[in-house]
Amino acid sequence: MKATPAQVDAQQRQRSAAGIALIAGGLVFFVAEFIAAAAWTHPPYSYTYNYISNLGVHGPTQGFGQLMYSPLAWVMNTGFFLFGVVLFGGTAMLAGLHGLRRWAVRTLAFLIAAGGVLLAFFHGTGEMPDSGAIDFHSVGALASIVSGNVLIIILGRAHRQTGIATTTGRAMVALGVFGLLSLVGFMAIAGSSASLIGLVERCAVYPLLVGFICAGRSIWKGNRRSTASNRRRTV
Repeated sequence: MKATPAQVDAQQRQRSAAGIALIAGGLVFFVAEFIAAAAWTHPPYSYTYNYISNLGVHGPTQGFGQLMYSPLAWVMNTGFFLFGVVLFGGTAMLAGLHGLRRWAVRTLAFLIAAGGVLLAFFHGTGEMPDSGAIDFHSVGALASIVSGNVLIIILGRAHRQTGIATTTGRAMVALGVFGLLSLVGFMAIAGSSASLIGLVERCAVYPLLVGFICAGRSIWKGNRRSTASNRRRTV
């Protein structure tokens, strides 16, 4: 049964909203991280040495051999929360996925959202292990990183169904694989005094953020072209 013009218009609006949400979910993390890191000046925060989670700890305190003193910790924790929730919303609005793949995508998106919430409310101080906060934080981080990288691989492979450009889909698969391999490297040195531990962690996190931004941009641009084409045919 052919879709009516009203149904087509609704589908296009939903697809645009999904693309914008995927872009926003990745960007909000980067922006929150940048703002929180810029406010940490004594001593300056290091993207290559300090953990990302340190930005969510006001401190000053010590944890895992590192100083934690983030004056704008609330900004990073807000970023953790919005990152997960917004990406879940954007993924839920994706059209074209069916059956097992659809459920896999939504389950992974839910795990990302749950991970973001845990990161936001259970801070990675490491100073009170008996409180359980660090355990919840670690679970949240692992859930977000693993689920995020696996999800961009799946979406990249399903690019025809989701409206993602072929080249973008291939790039997403490569980013996800790189992120998962980097996670293995990060887990091998986590808790050590390695000078590049923050950089290795970002090699596991940034690929999924960039992957979602690229996916959202591709969906949004492709939908704009489709909308413009439909309007020309109507005229």
